[in-house]
Amino acid sequence: MENDAVTLSCPNEYCQAANPLTHKFCQRCSTPLPKRYLWVVADSLNLVSAGEILADRYLVIGQSIIFDLKPGLVPQIPELDNLDQIRAYLKLIPYRLNIPQVYGMLSLDERQSQPKILLLEKPPILVDSTDSQVYLCSKLTTDWGDASSMRQMNWLWQIAHLWEPLLTEGVASSLLDPHLLRVEGALVRLLELHFDSPTVPTLSQLGAFWEQLLKDAKPAIAEFLKQISDGLIHGEISSSEQLIAVLDQGLAGLGTASSGRNAPTQNTTIQIITQTDIGPSRQRNEDACYPPRGLLVSKPPQQTALAIVCDGIGGHEGGNIASNLAIETIQQQIIQLTSVPYENIDPLLLLNDLEQAVSLVNDKISHRNDTEHRQGRQRMGTTLVMALPIAHEMYITHIGDSRAYWITRHGCYQVTLDDDVASREVRLGYAIYREALQHSGSGSLVQALGMSKSASLHPTSQRFIIDEDAVFLLTSDGLSDFDRVEECWETEILPILAGETNIENVASRLIEIANTKNGHDNVTIALVHYQINYLEPDIILKAAIPTISASKTVDLTPKVANGIDLGDFHQQTQVIQEAKPAPTSQLPLQLLIILGVLLAAGSLGYWLKMQRQLPSTIVDPATLSPSPQLETTTTPRPRPLEKPDDLPSTVIQTPHSH
Repeated sequence: MENDAVTLSCPNEYCQAANPLTHKFCQRCSTPLPKRYLWVVADSLNLVSAGEILADRYLVIGQSIIFDLKPGLVPQIPELDNLDQIRAYLKLIPYRLNIPQVYGMLSLDERQSQPKILLLEKPPILVDSTDSQVYLCSKLTTDWGDASSMRQMNWLWQIAHLWEPLLTEGVASSLLDPHLLRVEGALVRLLELHFDSPTVPTLSQLGAFWEQLLKDAKPAIAEFLKQISDGLIHGEISSSEQLIAVLDQGLAGLGTASSGRNAPTQNTTIQIITQTDIGPSRQRNEDACYPPRGLLVSKPPQQTALAIVCDGIGGHEGGNIASNLAIETIQQQIIQLTSVPYENIDPLLLLNDLEQAVSLVNDKISHRNDTEHRQGRQRMGTTLVMALPIAHEMYITHIGDSRAYWITRHGCYQVTLDDDVASREVRLGYAIYREALQHSGSGSLVQALGMSKSASLHPTSQRFIIDEDAVFLLTSDGLSDFDRVEECWETEILPILAGETNIENVASRLIEIANTKNGHDNVTIALVHYQINYLEPDIILKAAIPTISASKTVDLTPKVANGIDLGDFHQQTQVIQEAKPAPTSQLPLQLLIILGVLLAAGSLGYWLKMQRQLPSTIVDPATLSPSPQLETTTTPRPRPLEKPDDLPSTVIQTPHSH
């Protein structure tokens, strides 16, 4: 990509100096220089030749790949009345680990003879360390044969989770196109989205596509994949929920299997460290973390590994109280949830239990606010992000703008979506993210713990399959603001995976970066280092498709984000029942009818008997003392999630700097 005649403009509006393309920081003001490689979506478009510059801004790297030379400027934004082309991208932003997001539009000439071209950011593109080589990630079908059985299963599992949301947005056919389906390490990543034809894609077509992968499937899962493919093709697996449940069986089987020497196929070692600091500009630290700062926790020997970061909000000393109360309550709840062996843990129930634990924390803080008569900005609250590693799975739950990042040898991925106004606008399909960030109040929170009752609270719960060494970083916005994580992960965090440093040193270094380069807030971080040794199991997995309960629902991940229900594209769907129910299914109704008739007859007889025993004197009802009423309790119904049209317009004003 090196071109001496082309320069990269500093994004600092007070500088805007020209820099060589290979520089990472501005040579005049030391501002980090974002390197944004974009994917061009257009029909039969030829972007002339590499090295050409489009619209006085975008350097052509190769076919459909361009580089933004002016990353400090807001890109051309599509008009609100012409969002149909991009609405699917906007509504699917919770899945941005797998789907690139809209960066802006591009017009090739002033006369607009060429229709506007869509630009996508963070596509599946790899860049070498010198920025001299840029290329697309491999197709899934290309890398399939070289992947371990756990990774092959992981890729299928991700596709299954994407099926329903993409189907509802009319782009599920993207999952059937080998050219679009790319892989970046453990992640399945789509190059772009294609709209479905008038014929809606079916699970049978997905089964036919997966059937083509059989010849290169690892021996441990080959029979399992054949059964799944046949089940999809012949309708035995009739919903994505049922498909996910069957794949969960396979993942659990691989996770608990043994190798040829009767040793576990997967040995996992986890280390956790936390750090927190008041920062240079605050009078007190309202953040909190678990484990206690500086304490290195290892599993094994510890039975449970858990990391939590909370960023307190509002009121005199209120943020400190709220964040510590959240840590104490969550920690107690998690110990109870993980006190059973891994093979007895239902992932879907655990996701729900994590949400309930967060709701319990919310009610405790909210109750204390009410007891102390705190109103408005004096109400104390806290953000929360926690990581719960269990075997080959990582569970991430968050609310607010404290973040979780997933760092592997392939990249750094932000896995949480801030509960702020900007993200909400994108989720509703009103704006692209970079435009939404320009609006006043874009960083204001739309939800946090303690600010309202749990009925209006919607934490996000996610589950990830870990099949390679990784580091998860949990952080308050004291570090994540101004893209500091994206700026420093490669030099500061990645060396952990190479064994060149340890997480204690990295934790201290991240606090230093937050204080020297940001410094506007308290800062708290947690590092979770996953080390995995996987051996191919000496087993042949089989899918127990007939045993899947037809009435069971599966909650797709991520569960909820930004305090907004995922709406139409993220609703639970029931597995289709057989057209002819079994005869025994009518038995309960018949019994109820018979019992009802017997009770009615008995009541009538009793009434007639009492009528013969009543005195003839008429009693004034006013002279009777009232009968004591039986105290009744009502079991609350499950809390419905808000639909996008019901979203509250209020935001949480905090002293944070966003």
